[in-house]
Amino acid sequence: MAQEIEKTPAFDDIVFEDRNKEYGAYKLRKKYNRTVIIALGIGVVILATAVITPYLNAKASENRSKRAERQVEIKMENLNTPTEAAPPPPPPPPPPADVVQQQRYIPPVVVDSIKPEDVKQLMTADQAQTEVTNKDVVEVQAQVKEEVQEAEAEPEPFVVVEEMPMFPGGDAELLKYIAEHTQYPEIAKENNIQGKVIVRFCVTAKGGVSQVSILKGVDPELDKEAIRVVNTLPAFKPGKQGGKPVPVWYMVPINFTLK
Repeated sequence: MAQEIEKTPAFDDIVFEDRNKEYGAYKLRKKYNRTVIIALGIGVVILATAVITPYLNAKASENRSKRAERQVEIKMENLNTPTEAAPPPPPPPPPPADVVQQQRYIPPVVVDSIKPEDVKQLMTADQAQTEVTNKDVVEVQAQVKEEVQEAEAEPEPFVVVEEMPMFPGGDAELLKYIAEHTQYPEIAKENNIQGKVIVRFCVTAKGGVSQVSILKGVDPELDKEAIRVVNTLPAFKPGKQGGKPVPVWYMVPINFTLK
């Protein structure tokens, strides 16, 4: 007959052999090992989370900073330009009348004695008038005309004309040119300076850029860079009023944005 193997009772059963096992202490001792294992597992998970989470956040922040790019955003906006056409320019002033230079009379010097070899014959009025008219007056007239032409200032620029100035290729090419040639100042980058700079300039009757100024500034460095870029713009197709090229005001808003 096979020998039966008796099962050795557990320590808790020996302790509570003659006691009431329905008492709470028996149940607590029976579940002690399981409770310790569960608590140990939860502690390991919390500790691992506390160690790994800061590391993952640091790596994610580093990746975001590497992917960050600094860009200059250029936007053309409608600045509520008046739609009514400006009145035609006034007629040019009449040319100045020819100026005739007159011979200045110099009184003779009276001396005590005049040597025969020192006697000089004076010109008559007719001789003086003939010489001045034939030679000097023509030169004086030419000189006066040159001075008048130089003194004529360029008329005041128009705000709106029948045919507005046009950048070669249109506004899209103007935006592209400004975006490609704008250099974000390093000082503004370091201090995280951003904003919109509105630049006003005059497109002359020959298509050039002049009288560049800031209508709305943000920071001296950004304003300086905006003026520099506008001064490098190539020639425009000039605006026209009555079929005649005239100077016209032009405005460009430039947004400096760090991303």
